[in-house]
Amino acid sequence: MDRDRDVRSSRRGDEPIEMMTEVAESHEIYRTEFEQIQRQGAENLRSLRERAFGQFVHSGWPTTRLEPWRFTNVAPIARSRFRLPSVGTGVGGDNTADVAGAIDHTQLAPFELAGIDGPRVVCINGRFSSALSGASLATLPAGVEVHGLADVLATNPALVESHLSKLAGFDTPASSFTALNTGLLQDGVVVRVAAHTVVETPIQLLFVTAGGGQIMTHPRVLVLAGEQSQLRLVESYGSVPGVTGDDDTPYFTNAVTEVVVGDGAVVDHHKLVRERAQAYHIASMHLTTGRGSTFSSHAITLGGAIVRNDVRAEMNGEDGECTLNGLYLANGRSLVDNHTTIHHAAPHCNSHELYKGILDDQSRAVFNGKIIVAIDAQKTDAKQTNKALLLSEDAQINTKPELEIFADDVRCTHGATIGQLDENALFYLRARGLDVEQARNVLIHAFASDLLNRITIPSIRAQLDDVLLQQLPGTGHASFAIA
Repeated sequence: MDRDRDVRSSRRGDEPIEMMTEVAESHEIYRTEFEQIQRQGAENLRSLRERAFGQFVHSGWPTTRLEPWRFTNVAPIARSRFRLPSVGTGVGGDNTADVAGAIDHTQLAPFELAGIDGPRVVCINGRFSSALSGASLATLPAGVEVHGLADVLATNPALVESHLSKLAGFDTPASSFTALNTGLLQDGVVVRVAAHTVVETPIQLLFVTAGGGQIMTHPRVLVLAGEQSQLRLVESYGSVPGVTGDDDTPYFTNAVTEVVVGDGAVVDHHKLVRERAQAYHIASMHLTTGRGSTFSSHAITLGGAIVRNDVRAEMNGEDGECTLNGLYLANGRSLVDNHTTIHHAAPHCNSHELYKGILDDQSRAVFNGKIIVAIDAQKTDAKQTNKALLLSEDAQINTKPELEIFADDVRCTHGATIGQLDENALFYLRARGLDVEQARNVLIHAFASDLLNRITIPSIRAQLDDVLLQQLPGTGHASFAIA
């Protein structure tokens, strides 16, 4: 069953019988996993998980009949039989080794960022690894806490219970993946920065998929930045080479991140998606900003069969600032979907968005950026820009900028441009001695550099710059992925 048939079927609402059967079977597999977690997991999460999984079963998988999922068909995920990794008995019951215990720092080397010696938190298959994180966490400065979510729930649940799942709602059909993440919630990472604490070195959160078989992970991240604090965070996703098994075996990452930015706090967030070409990555980030706070996000997508990044920012404090930047590279038949919503609920706030995509072969992309200005959010200044570069005749993007303005004293703009390489610029470069491929690569690199230069961590900027140069068309590389 090809992807085009899946798309047509889900739009008509008459999915083939065999597909409906596969989806029903996958639901039963997830129910079995859920019931096992309920028996063995933290008791103080049972009510939350019950509500969330019930919502997932009620809503089902999002289809293209839903406007937020109109151009993103998740049938390949829905009909797969993903299972949770088994703790201590291998992954999915496929082997008897403890996969997490078999991974060492050498295998994590491809994910290291040169020049950053600060804390690095490692989660294997969605679970916090004290063995791979412990020594690094010893370097945390005073006023900074980083814990495994399961450990916090077992020893100090009051630290997170007033924030966990408060921003990441799951009560609509469009939020089914968030409901599934919450329903199968087991572990993740909690980052807490005390008021007036400045974290000089970025904290790295590394989520690695490892093991054999079709496995799924549901990582959870909760970030609490206190009043007048400052934090830089790198959230990275990928798989360990040589451990995942057959490179053609798909796996599924379903991540949820919640960020609370206190009054006057500054949070600089970077996300790197470096999944294998057969992987499915669905993620959402939900954040709220306080008075006079600043939040910035830089989302870089370099690999995955289907990648979806949802960002919802609630600007609840006056004089706040929010910046959302994104760069996505796609080739083959991959799909990259970026959905952003910035809700201006308080006056005198600024928001800035810039997303750029480079698409080759038969890849597809979606960008949906929405800015909402509440009636009391006077003096709002919001700007949104999406640009896409199509390198082949078969690549395509669906872009939809949206503005909902209920205040009358605002300045809001949005724009979207989609095109191919400028023929006049190509001619200009070739007239100065460059061949066709060299001229194309110069223009592609220039297109991406505008966004790369906005990344505030030099080592990330340098590494991504190198990757871009290596993966440009004509260099002999078949994939944009780093790992």
